[in-house]
Amino acid sequence: MKLYYSPGACSLAPHIVLSELGTPYSLEKVDLAEKKTETGADFGGINSKGYVPTLEIAKDQVLTEVATIVQYLADKAENSKLLPKFGSMERYRAMETLNFVASELHKGIGGLFAKGMPEEGRKLIIERVSKRLGWVDAQLANKEYLLGDEFSVADAYAFTVMNWGQWVGIDIKQWPNIAAYMDRVAARPAVQAALKKEGLLAA
Repeated sequence: MKLYYSPGACSLAPHIVLSELGTPYSLEKVDLAEKKTETGADFGGINSKGYVPTLEIAKDQVLTEVATIVQYLADKAENSKLLPKFGSMERYRAMETLNFVASELHKGIGGLFAKGMPEEGRKLIIERVSKRLGWVDAQLANKEYLLGDEFSVADAYAFTVMNWGQWVGIDIKQWPNIAAYMDRVAARPAVQAALKKEGLLAA
């Protein structure tokens, strides 16, 4: 199993999940501007969408999109506690949370990386995202992680996306519950291992 990634991009979420699960995997870095992998392969021929994450499951078989990949990884792992049992109400809550992170946080915060965006547009996006982050902060008032007391794939995704705030002008520390949550997730050994492998944390 191979994960195509770009350091700090949304591919960090499945990287964290792989690390948490202890699943054997390999990594291949992608230059998203050049659409080339670190071995010189044409990334467009691997994933025609042209972006990470891309999980190579078998020869000529890849899976894309963060929310789908992390669920696949958790479901395929034996005795995984990173996702509730399929068909349970708790599982649908997990899917609900993953969709929220993808549509409301990932696309919002990620959009602020766009070059040449007018300042007025940035302000509108930050205002919208701030409301969503306020909601997340309230959800974390009485629980350790997004789904309760146990770390899940939703946390790997949310942590990755909210971590971008530092580079796009969103100070996460203004939401105390989120700030504490980010510290809690960052302290997990598996998360630190993934960050180090991507060169985002000193070894």
